[in-house]
Amino acid sequence: MSESSMGLDSKVGGLLCYLLGWVTGIIFLVLEKKDPDVRFHAYQSTATFGGLFVVSIAAGLVPVIGGLVQMLLSPVGVILWIVLMVKAFQGERFKLPVVGDWAEEQL
Repeated sequence: MSESSMGLDSKVGGLLCYLLGWVTGIIFLVLEKKDPDVRFHAYQSTATFGGLFVVSIAAGLVPVIGGLVQMLLSPVGVILWIVLMVKAFQGERFKLPVVGDWAEEQL
Protein backbone atom coordinates (compact mmCIF):
# COMPACT_ATOMS: atom_id res chain seq x y z
CA MET A 1 0.00 0.00 0.00
CA SER A 2 1.38 3.36 -0.96
CA GLU A 3 0.99 6.48 1.06
CA SER A 4 0.09 9.90 -0.22
CA SER A 5 2.05 13.06 0.53
CA MET A 6 -0.78 13.93 2.91
CA GLY A 7 -0.05 10.86 5.05
CA LEU A 8 -3.15 8.95 3.93
CA ASP A 9 -3.29 5.44 2.56
CA SER A 10 -3.76 5.58 -1.21
CA LYS A 11 -7.12 3.81 -1.02
CA VAL A 12 -8.50 6.14 1.63
CA GLY A 13 -7.22 9.18 -0.28
CA GLY A 14 -8.90 7.92 -3.46
CA LEU A 15 -12.20 7.41 -1.65
CA LEU A 16 -12.03 10.86 -0.08
CA CYS A 17 -11.55 12.46 -3.51
CA TYR A 18 -15.15 11.51 -4.28
CA LEU A 19 -16.66 12.22 -0.85
CA LEU A 20 -18.00 15.70 -1.67
CA GLY A 21 -17.78 15.41 -5.44
CA TRP A 22 -15.88 18.10 -7.31
CA VAL A 23 -15.13 20.02 -4.10
CA THR A 24 -12.97 17.30 -2.55
CA GLY A 25 -11.57 16.55 -6.00
CA ILE A 26 -10.19 20.08 -6.20
CA ILE A 27 -8.95 19.97 -2.60
CA PHE A 28 -6.98 16.79 -3.29
CA LEU A 29 -5.61 18.20 -6.56
CA VAL A 30 -4.22 21.14 -4.62
CA LEU A 31 -2.93 19.23 -1.59
CA GLU A 32 -1.74 15.89 -3.00
CA LYS A 33 1.61 16.14 -4.74
CA LYS A 34 3.03 12.64 -5.18
CA ASP A 35 0.52 9.76 -5.23
CA PRO A 36 -0.63 9.20 -8.84
CA ASP A 37 -3.61 7.06 -7.78
CA VAL A 38 -5.01 9.75 -5.51
CA ARG A 39 -4.36 12.40 -8.16
CA PHE A 40 -6.15 10.25 -10.79
CA HIS A 41 -9.23 9.98 -8.56
CA ALA A 42 -9.07 13.71 -7.81
CA TYR A 43 -9.02 14.58 -11.52
CA GLN A 44 -11.80 12.12 -12.31
CA SER A 45 -13.94 13.37 -9.41
CA THR A 46 -13.49 17.01 -10.38
CA ALA A 47 -14.33 16.41 -14.04
CA THR A 48 -17.21 13.98 -13.44
CA PHE A 49 -19.06 15.75 -10.67
CA GLY A 50 -18.11 19.24 -11.85
CA GLY A 51 -19.55 18.34 -15.25
CA LEU A 52 -22.72 16.90 -13.74
CA PHE A 53 -23.08 20.04 -11.63
CA VAL A 54 -22.73 22.36 -14.64
CA VAL A 55 -25.15 20.29 -16.76
CA SER A 56 -27.67 20.24 -13.91
CA ILE A 57 -27.48 24.03 -13.49
CA ALA A 58 -27.82 24.58 -17.24
CA ALA A 59 -30.73 22.14 -17.43
CA GLY A 60 -32.48 24.04 -14.65
CA LEU A 61 -32.63 27.06 -16.93
CA VAL A 62 -34.70 25.16 -19.52
CA PRO A 63 -38.38 24.88 -18.67
CA VAL A 64 -39.96 21.40 -18.38
CA ILE A 65 -37.29 19.40 -20.22
CA GLY A 66 -34.62 20.79 -17.92
CA GLY A 67 -36.50 19.49 -14.90
CA LEU A 68 -36.67 16.04 -16.46
CA VAL A 69 -32.95 16.11 -17.20
CA GLN A 70 -32.24 17.08 -13.59
CA MET A 71 -34.44 14.22 -12.36
CA LEU A 72 -32.43 11.79 -14.48
CA LEU A 73 -29.05 13.23 -13.46
CA SER A 74 -29.71 12.88 -9.73
CA PRO A 75 -29.84 9.06 -9.56
CA VAL A 76 -27.02 8.78 -12.12
CA GLY A 77 -24.87 11.04 -9.94
CA VAL A 78 -25.61 9.05 -6.78
CA ILE A 79 -24.88 5.72 -8.47
CA LEU A 80 -21.61 7.06 -9.93
CA TRP A 81 -20.66 8.50 -6.55
CA ILE A 82 -21.13 5.17 -4.76
CA VAL A 83 -19.45 3.06 -7.46
CA LEU A 84 -16.44 5.37 -7.73
CA MET A 85 -15.94 5.52 -3.96
CA VAL A 86 -16.15 1.73 -3.60
CA LYS A 87 -13.77 1.12 -6.53
CA ALA A 88 -11.28 3.69 -5.19
CA PHE A 89 -11.36 2.08 -1.74
CA GLN A 90 -10.71 -1.31 -3.35
CA GLY A 91 -7.57 0.20 -4.89
CA GLU A 92 -8.92 0.04 -8.43
CA ARG A 93 -8.47 2.80 -11.00
CA PHE A 94 -11.98 2.53 -12.39
CA LYS A 95 -11.98 4.71 -15.49
CA LEU A 96 -15.15 6.31 -16.72
CA PRO A 97 -15.31 6.38 -20.55
CA VAL A 98 -14.18 9.91 -21.49
CA VAL A 99 -13.34 11.41 -18.14
CA GLY A 100 -11.11 8.52 -17.04
CA ASP A 101 -8.91 8.81 -20.11
CA TRP A 102 -8.61 12.56 -19.60
CA ALA A 103 -7.74 12.05 -15.91
CA GLU A 104 -4.95 9.62 -16.83
CA GLU A 105 -3.56 12.08 -19.38
CA GLN A 106 -3.30 14.70 -16.65
CA LEU A 107 -0.93 12.53 -14.65
